Amino acid sequence: MQVQDPATLELLRSGTLDIVGRIVEASNATLLCTVTLEGVTAHCVYKPVRGERPLWDFPDGTLAGREFASFLLSAATGWGVVPPTVLRQGPYGVGMVQLWIDTEAATIGVGGVEYVEQVSELVELCVPGEVPAGWKQILRAQDYTGETVVLAHADNPGLRHMAILDLVLNNADRKGGHVLAGLDGGIYGVDHGICLHSENKLRTVLWGWAGEDLGEEAVEVLSKLASQLHGDLGEQLDEHLTIREVEAVVHRIRRVLSRPVMPEPSGVRPAIPWPAF
Repeated sequence: MQVQDPATLELLRSGTLDIVGRIVEASNATLLCTVTLEGVTAHCVYKPVRGERPLWDFPDGTLAGREFASFLLSAATGWGVVPPTVLRQGPYGVGMVQLWIDTEAATIGVGGVEYVEQVSELVELCVPGEVPAGWKQILRAQDYTGETVVLAHADNPGLRHMAILDLVLNNADRKGGHVLAGLDGGIYGVDHGICLHSENKLRTVLWGWAGEDLGEEAVEVLSKLASQLHGDLGEQLDEHLTIREVEAVVHRIRRVLSRPVMPEPSGVRPAIPWPAF
């Protein structure tokens, strides 16, 4: 199943979901499923609303809708950052269903049980002096053993698109583990449940382009996105976000376009999510 194939959304929307496992490290109930329609089967992630943990700053039961709204905005840019995502009924009620992205994987053992973990290879903690050539260095810190490490990420056009989309989404949780290098060559961002708040909550590991010009392509894409928000796209978002949150999306885009420069951390609030992976 091709990620950008139009049939993928119909498969996710109408296919039969069968649970095959649970992603245990996720904060909320996150189930690995197969989805099958007319002889076509793919893997997907299903996050039921009833499995969402309450947060102090986001309304209860809204995370799945925010994931779907993030996909709608990503799709409108044409960058394809967020994998195909739908909101639908599943075995445990309404939830977000998103296509599983195949990546390089590592097998880890926990309590005698082996788990397959996706590997990013785009955001890393590196030993000083061993940061890959051309990568963007974000900060130096100490790991749990007291050794100095450098948080860095690749200087990649697809990753830069993700960083720009995160400005629009007001992503409060862009961890390194939420950045996936697909085996198909695409770069994808996942876990957008705590996005699209009306208050500024941007926290990300993708600060490498801070202070650089946004670029003509991004300006054109964001200008078109702002226009779409006054039409069908805005109406679709209204189903999952408050009026204030949708207005905040428009305001964020206008603010970026008024000064088309990649922002820098404000220094007022934590700039990087914890943990960073």
